[in-house]
Amino acid sequence: MLCIYNAIIVNEGGRFVGSVLVEGEIIRKVIAGEGRPAEQCDEWLDAQGCYLIPGVIDDHVHFRDPGLTHKADMATETAAAAAGGVTSFMDMPNCNPQTTTLEALDNKFADAATKCVVNYSFYFGATNNNADMLSQLDKTHVCGVKLFMGASTGNMLVDRMDALRKIFSGAGMLIAVHCEDQQVIRRNTERIREQYGDDPDIRFHPVIRSEEACYQSSSLAVQLAKETGARLHILHVSTARELELFEDKPLSEKRISAEACVSHLCFCDEDYATLGARIKCNPSIKTSADRDALRKALSTNLIDVIATDHAPHLLSEKQGGALKAVSGMPSLQFSLVSMFELVREGVFTVEQLVQKMCHAPAELFQIKNRGYIRPGYQADLVLVNPDKEWVLTSDCIQSKCGWSPMEGRHFHAKVEKTFVNGALVYTDGKVDRSRRGQALTFDR
Repeated sequence: MLCIYNAIIVNEGGRFVGSVLVEGEIIRKVIAGEGRPAEQCDEWLDAQGCYLIPGVIDDHVHFRDPGLTHKADMATETAAAAAGGVTSFMDMPNCNPQTTTLEALDNKFADAATKCVVNYSFYFGATNNNADMLSQLDKTHVCGVKLFMGASTGNMLVDRMDALRKIFSGAGMLIAVHCEDQQVIRRNTERIREQYGDDPDIRFHPVIRSEEACYQSSSLAVQLAKETGARLHILHVSTARELELFEDKPLSEKRISAEACVSHLCFCDEDYATLGARIKCNPSIKTSADRDALRKALSTNLIDVIATDHAPHLLSEKQGGALKAVSGMPSLQFSLVSMFELVREGVFTVEQLVQKMCHAPAELFQIKNRGYIRPGYQADLVLVNPDKEWVLTSDCIQSKCGWSPMEGRHFHAKVEKTFVNGALVYTDGKVDRSRRGQALTFDR
């Protein structure tokens, strides 16, 4: 039995100094109070001054595996996850082959069991032609259905209204949607190309992939969800205007929920001048007013979940402007510490951080026995030192792509240790890559 004691436990809206007892994979007891509890334990870990939180659950990553593994793969990116305090992830289907058949989905799960340091699940990708397969998905095994209502990396755009209605009506589980209106983007692209050539400067990316493109598509998704009763989760909300589409009420009372990503919370269009295409992503990084509105929404129930949209590319693939540089950036390893910076700035509280990054994903997807520090739950735990200043340098990056748009930033919180199913997978700056996570299961 392991006892983590003297920790500042942040869980279920509160914080207190106490101990957590871990036996094997499971949390056995949570005890309030300072010092070592009167328990028989084999290992003792003094967590004085550190926060102990549930492992982060990232519902939105692109690990590029299979088929695009020159950029990233499950082994390297789950090492990055462990180093960043992320103990579970849900991976998107725009790999090669795309996860749009039952065979491709089964193969991905089988591959994950041999590679992943942390826990995993995978979305099934909806297309214009595969809606009939949705009823065959195992809802206790598959996290959700991914729908691209906007073209992005991999071009899995679903643009036929009959197909959209069939997906919304027949999914039978959460539909996670990338919302950007392709007609608006096409018009904007043509206009900007006429004025500025075939590859306009990166600063035109948010002009091409505009607020209007996001709002039009998100509005349609909300309309379809209301008409069909579908469980809709809108991914990477990037504009203040889109927040009008959501309700400020508890997640348990919603059929339509919203995600904000670290990229849109940390950057704004002013950063294109220094970071260029490194921060090019879809939806685009928008204005400081949009960023600030998203930040403000973190302290409410308008935004339910914080994720990353972790999407590694080689730096050589990020060369060019608004049309030629590829879209996507790595952000998984430094997502938790980046959000601790917002806590430090007073944007939201550490309790709200844990709600958005740990509790809410578990509730939203109905993940079995994870996302909380509770007796009987899996021991997915993270120790964070909130007062340890450091600078992000390339030598600490675990992602295969080897770079981060956060390089050079000063952080004031540091992930010290990460436990996955009771096993210590990250400590002292090193990942135990011999460990294997588990497939997430869902109470549906």
